Amino acid sequence: MTFTPSHRGGEGPPLVLLHGFIESWRTWELVLPALERGHDVLAVTLAGHAGGPPIDTVTDAAIADAVEAAMDAAGFGTAHVAGNSLGGYVALQLAARGRARTVVALAPAGGWDDDSYKDVLGLQSELIEQMRAAAPHAEAILATPEGRRRATSLITVRFEHIPGELLAHLLRAGAAAEAAPALIEHALRAGWHVDAERITCPVRIVWGTADRLLPWPAAAARFRHEWLPHADWVMLDGVGHEPQLDVPLETAQLILGFT
Repeated sequence: MTFTPSHRGGEGPPLVLLHGFIESWRTWELVLPALERGHDVLAVTLAGHAGGPPIDTVTDAAIADAVEAAMDAAGFGTAHVAGNSLGGYVALQLAARGRARTVVALAPAGGWDDDSYKDVLGLQSELIEQMRAAAPHAEAILATPEGRRRATSLITVRFEHIPGELLAHLLRAGAAAEAAPALIEHALRAGWHVDAERITCPVRIVWGTADRLLPWPAAAARFRHEWLPHADWVMLDGVGHEPQLDVPLETAQLILGFT
């Protein structure tokens, strides 16, 4: 399977899409047709992930630096930015650097106000090992509704509409994310910080109430009470961790309605 560094399409104001941990830009495929009708969309694969640029030294800034380089290459001085999970955290970093016109963050990582993030990172380590074992058998695993349900249980509530080929790609992308263990180790050492005082652009935060990976509201505590209490908060009842896969039409409208 081929992994690519980015996708670009559409016309209009620039919009950058940032995926979650151990995924690829293709997590946005179900929302791209709607977004590209109104925007020049650049969906990038994050550094250290399958198809993305390598990370020589893992730092807090490394992933955001690579996104900025992709924006520069695309001719985007600033852009609307939407990100999910790790991508939402990076989107807020870009906002603090002055590169975002608006941010729509879907369940952004980094909002814990205790050490429970360490449990999430431990779970991610286990998932990487499971993905590496499962990747050679992706098509067989995803050939049945039960296999597709199990493969998506942590990220979506609804799964029947997601193409099996896309799920196979995302499974293999997780297995091929070479820098993932180093990124986890860095996060365990350094923790998470958002320089909220430097964010001056409008921010919308979207969270599914059925998120099993970053549960609402515990995983959003610092965003709600410390960093971004005045953001535009949108709760999606009965939606999981990745709204762009779970409810793509609603997610596209939430992005388009804020850009």
